[in-house]
Amino acid sequence: MLTIVINGKKVKAQEGSTVLENIRALKVDIPTLCYHKDLSPFGACRLCSVEVKANGKWQIATSCNTPVAEGMEIRTDSDAAKESRRAAAELLYYKYPETGAVRDVARKLGVEVDRTEAEGHDCILCGLCVRTCREVVGVSALTFQDRGRGRDMKEPEIIFDPNACIGCGSCAYVCPTGYVQMETDGDRRIIWGKVFKMVPCPVCGRYFAPEDQLKYISKTTGVPLGTLTTCVDCR
Repeated sequence: MLTIVINGKKVKAQEGSTVLENIRALKVDIPTLCYHKDLSPFGACRLCSVEVKANGKWQIATSCNTPVAEGMEIRTDSDAAKESRRAAAELLYYKYPETGAVRDVARKLGVEVDRTEAEGHDCILCGLCVRTCREVVGVSALTFQDRGRGRDMKEPEIIFDPNACIGCGSCAYVCPTGYVQMETDGDRRIIWGKVFKMVPCPVCGRYFAPEDQLKYISKTTGVPLGTLTTCVDCR
């Protein structure tokens, strides 16, 4: 265990844990839009910024991807930390003014948000869908395409590979803005524009999972496909 200081209070922290994990353990409210506890940190939205003392100097750092160190001092409530979070929220609101999740967090952090009703669902490039597909599902049907040398791109974007997708819907579940849409209609599920055939349970008759997903699970786990085609409730 390590000893760190958060807002003047000494606390014990697990080695390898992040600043954000320890802040939230103290019930300190730090907003995020690109963070999920079960995924690798990304630091894209910068809404979790705090002040960290390193080499004798205070500096702004994203708490979600900053590991703790022995004796580290952290301030979440300083003027610099609060202004950094507000500035990040203001930038997001400037880019995505119609997106509900962005408007909510911007308002919470002191950004003046217009009173117009807005229910947009923009992709804010948080990367949650990409990391979920790669780290949890394990198929990497989504990739984050960023600007770089040899890339003729105006803006970063999420690239969808229809040949790899199994239609599980995990990306839609984790998306904070509702940009990733999934529609299930009887024996069909549509996601990222691809149509998947749904499998009916032989016992209750309910369509409960895409055929491609069940085949993938059978292949990776060794469980016979015939066993998987019965829904969990009827097994």
